Amino acid sequence: MKRAPFTVFRGFIETGFEQRFQGLLRLAWQQRSWHIIVAEPGSGKTMGIRDLVQTSARARGTIGGRNFPILAVTAPKNDPKEQALGNYLLLAMDFPSRGRWSERKNGVIQLLQHYAVECLVIDDAHDLSLQHLILLKEITDQLRLPPFDHALGLCLVTAGRGAAMPLKDVMDRPETMWMQFRRRLDGVQPYCKVVSHTQGEVRDILGALERVYRASFPTLNLRKWTGAIYTWLTHPLLDPQNSGRVNMDHLMKLITTALEWTYTAGEMDVTTQTLQAAAELLTLRRDTIQVIDAPVVKVPQTVQKEETKDEDPVNHPQGRKGFPAGPSEVSSNLHPEVSG
Repeated sequence: MKRAPFTVFRGFIETGFEQRFQGLLRLAWQQRSWHIIVAEPGSGKTMGIRDLVQTSARARGTIGGRNFPILAVTAPKNDPKEQALGNYLLLAMDFPSRGRWSERKNGVIQLLQHYAVECLVIDDAHDLSLQHLILLKEITDQLRLPPFDHALGLCLVTAGRGAAMPLKDVMDRPETMWMQFRRRLDGVQPYCKVVSHTQGEVRDILGALERVYRASFPTLNLRKWTGAIYTWLTHPLLDPQNSGRVNMDHLMKLITTALEWTYTAGEMDVTTQTLQAAAELLTLRRDTIQVIDAPVVKVPQTVQKEETKDEDPVNHPQGRKGFPAGPSEVSSNLHPEVSG
């Protein structure tokens, strides 16, 4: 009986990072505070934002009509005009973005109050232009005035590594505009860096993945490899800042690759060799270029001999007798060999 294809889990896991990250977003939501938040690329920011937006909407219910307690958009790429960000806000509220921007701009303010938006989250905020930031300040300032009297929390979520804090250089500018923006940032936690996973948190994630993949691997035991996995994923190539923290994207790639190979081999649990080979793909072999070619069909040797016997010796000089009849064999394998 043919086995079903391996299904990769792409859902949300409430990791230690997500608890820290979502906790900060909830704080901004509850207190209507402003924060600039940075975390490493691949740490799970977008996944956490999506989950919080969905759960906050369900918690509010639909008795009083649609609303968006937390409204999240991604910063426009390569379009510095304020209209680009305004269109994203309108689309997030399922409102058409047609017509002149000068006429729809006031509509954004009205819709934010109408749909009871309490916190605005901008993902990839490092891509925001000066015009985008000015629009955010203008919208939030207008909402705080009568007849709206509506305060908004604001989280600018950015990607970064090390000690760098995106957008801080903008906020530190001496112009009055940025002094006002900076004054609106939270007094206790204006700039926040959310760190990735400790070794203990890696163990908890591995336990969650064991439950997720239990149907395909009844005897799966990933937690016993916690120490080795933590060591591999804090390799200098994956952790150049020597933070001792494990990135969620690296962890999921390692486990998913190892489980795919294990499933293909028909085994019920991963081995050390399989995990180590998957780890090498992320480190020692991460720049390897895989050559994908058509499979080569081998011609039986007996057929080759018969064809050689029937060939006309006049058309083939003696020096060419040993030349291969077919193309040279080229093979490609997407997976490294795993020794038992």
